[in-house]
Amino acid sequence: MARVLARRGQGQPGSSQRRQGPRLQFFKETIAELRKVVWPTREQATRLTVLVIIISLVVGVLLGVMDLAFGGMFRLMI
Repeated sequence: MARVLARRGQGQPGSSQRRQGPRLQFFKETIAELRKVVWPTREQATRLTVLVIIISLVVGVLLGVMDLAFGGMFRLMI
């Protein structure tokens, strides 16, 4: 009987993790990892958000200008 319990993982330290569903274990491990994360301060997050918005606008304008230029060139060719 002791062999059967030992083989199934019952009565051993850490065996409760094996009896939990894989989804529950996944969420517990995810929460544990998120607690280790060093989150940016509010100022850093604001600064980086503004930077991303500015860069996105600049890239959008550049792509728009290039689209107009190439569109005009193709109209001249046709």
